[in-house]
Amino acid sequence: MNEIKCPKCGTMFQINETDYESILKQVKNQEFTKELSFREEQFKKDKENALILLTNEKDKEISELKNELKLQETKKEMAIKDAVSEKEKAIDELNLKIESQEKEYILKENNLKVGYEEKIKNREEQIAYYKDLKAKQSTKMIGESLEQHCSDEFNKLRPLFKNAYFEKDNDVKTGSKGDFIFRDFDDEGTEIVSIMFEMKNEADKTATKHKNEDFFKELDKDRKEKNCEYAVLVSLLEIDSEYYNVGIVDVSHKYPKMYVIRPQFFIPLITLIRDSAIKSLDYKKELQVVRNQNIDIAHFEENMNLFKEGFGRNYRLASDKFKKAIEEIDKTIDHLQKTKEALISSENNLRLANNKAEELTIKKLTHNSKTMAEMFEKEKINE
Repeated sequence: MNEIKCPKCGTMFQINETDYESILKQVKNQEFTKELSFREEQFKKDKENALILLTNEKDKEISELKNELKLQETKKEMAIKDAVSEKEKAIDELNLKIESQEKEYILKENNLKVGYEEKIKNREEQIAYYKDLKAKQSTKMIGESLEQHCSDEFNKLRPLFKNAYFEKDNDVKTGSKGDFIFRDFDDEGTEIVSIMFEMKNEADKTATKHKNEDFFKELDKDRKEKNCEYAVLVSLLEIDSEYYNVGIVDVSHKYPKMYVIRPQFFIPLITLIRDSAIKSLDYKKELQVVRNQNIDIAHFEENMNLFKEGFGRNYRLASDKFKKAIEEIDKTIDHLQKTKEALISSENNLRLANNKAEELTIKKLTHNSKTMAEMFEKEKINE
């Protein structure tokens, strides 16, 4: 049995298990329903409050995002304005630069055009001059005038080449010669560079026109025979050739270290080759030292070999004579030995003879000789 106290009157009464469980169930159902209703109501309120709070927070966050977005848009607009301003400034500067370069280019173009026209004019005047000059000269004078021109041009600048040799090639020992030989030396006498020059010109009315290439082989031969490093053909042949009129023409693909030039490039080419050679002079000096050392070594080896050969020959002669002397000494010793033996033998014979003489008596002499015995007896009586 279970006792239950009335919450209103305070009276205690007893109920069995079944009634107790029934009452308890009713109470629980009522309380649960009440509690459930309360909690549902509370949940609705909490949900509404939370929704309101969430809505407020979202509205605040949206407002903040809108403000930030607006700020970002403002910054972006400012950055775009700044970038556009910088670009516009750069474009303006570039336009100014382009405009300046265009003006400079136009100026250079005009200068080049004027210079080119001036060169063409000078070239035409020079061609006309040479044509007129050749028309007034004989064949012999034409060749001599070009040589004289180059000689005069060099002599004008000779103070710049204080150690240089520039003279006509008059050596015909090998059967041919060039026109001029240029050799330059440093203050110590070491050769800096050497050039064999050939000058070629001909009259416009010459029936058979020569070409520059016709003289390459002979020029290369002269260069080698006169021990020159470079070969240069100063030519007025093929006067209308664009190939030979461009300036200094390198034909080393056909013959080593060979150039073809017009007379106006005579001094520039000498200067160009000489300056290049001066830069490599130290290497040449080092190479010459090595060559001299090799020559000294070769001479030393040659002298050593000569000494060895001479010493060997003298040694063989001395050895042969020494052997002969030894042989003669041996022969003399052998002869003396035989003489010694003969003398020793003679001494023995003399000793034996002496012994025999000492042992000799009248008795021995008269032994077995009655006559001699009687004669010695008579002599003895007479005494």
